Amino acid sequence: MSVTLQQIAQTAGVSAMTVSRVMHHSPRVSAETRERVQQAIAALGYQPDPHLARMMTMVRGRKKSRVRAVIAVIRETVPKDALHGTTYQYVPIEDIRRRASQHGYHAEEFWLGKDGLDPARLVCILQARGIEGIIVSPQSSQMLCAQLDYAPFASATFGFGLTQPSLHRAAGNMNLGIQLAVKQLKARGYQRIGLAVTQWVDHRAEGAYSGAMLHVQQAIPQGQRVPVLLFPHNDFSRCRKEFMDWMQSERPDALITFDQHVPDWLEKMGQRVPEDVGLVVHDWTSAMKGYAGIYQRRDHVAAAGVDLVATQLLQNESGVPEVPRQILIPPEWIEGPSVRARQS
Repeated sequence: MSVTLQQIAQTAGVSAMTVSRVMHHSPRVSAETRERVQQAIAALGYQPDPHLARMMTMVRGRKKSRVRAVIAVIRETVPKDALHGTTYQYVPIEDIRRRASQHGYHAEEFWLGKDGLDPARLVCILQARGIEGIIVSPQSSQMLCAQLDYAPFASATFGFGLTQPSLHRAAGNMNLGIQLAVKQLKARGYQRIGLAVTQWVDHRAEGAYSGAMLHVQQAIPQGQRVPVLLFPHNDFSRCRKEFMDWMQSERPDALITFDQHVPDWLEKMGQRVPEDVGLVVHDWTSAMKGYAGIYQRRDHVAAAGVDLVATQLLQNESGVPEVPRQILIPPEWIEGPSVRARQS
């Protein structure tokens, strides 16, 4: 026989509303009362009804949609920053809004650094508007979003750019992406496969790019191993010489790299794509249809980030988590004319 909230309330000597608040982690319950209710729950062996919980979640979602509850998407705009260019892609707001609307929320962008908007001022604006959920999308070397006070908010971040504080995060699985690209290039007969990305890209992925290449190189002959090139500048347009020197000394026949600058550099070196060198874009988007690439499925990354925030809001959780959760989305290989056809 199932245990009811009323039975728990009678055992603990409180109201059914208090029991409900304890179950939903409401801060409006004292520590002493919370402990008494939790002891009653354990003693009676209460198990929540998942079907009822899902129904109540839908009801709350409809109520929130009427008041147009907002999840803030916090970007950074630092025009002279080396990471400001289109090389460093955002998770599109359209994908974020699509998932947010399914939870009954609207997603609205706020830009740190724009018109003098600093972290302290932004927190004041969010609280004044009653916004309790935020997703941070760090996109500058200054990491302005690291200076936010996260205590009042249910929060999550995209990717691995924000290391401190450590929030719940949704990201593409870069390690798996490199392994997938190498497997596809091997199937096309390429043997000396090189990786050339900026230090920031590799650091943002917690070494997943370079780590994955070192892993796959253990399974190939030493003569086919190409040292990873980590461009020394985030503005890698300044790295032409380093790239050309690396190409001449290591002679890779396939590259996992950017779609910008590298094709021009290869042309100036007399290297044809894909006849002489195969080219794979490490972070493919629909604007790069002339290239093969690793698609990080940013629409799914967006959905996972929204889910993380919506779940915290449902559970009345806020602040920097003690144990941050990480959702890694598996990538997809995208065919393109910048690599040879697969060998039979």
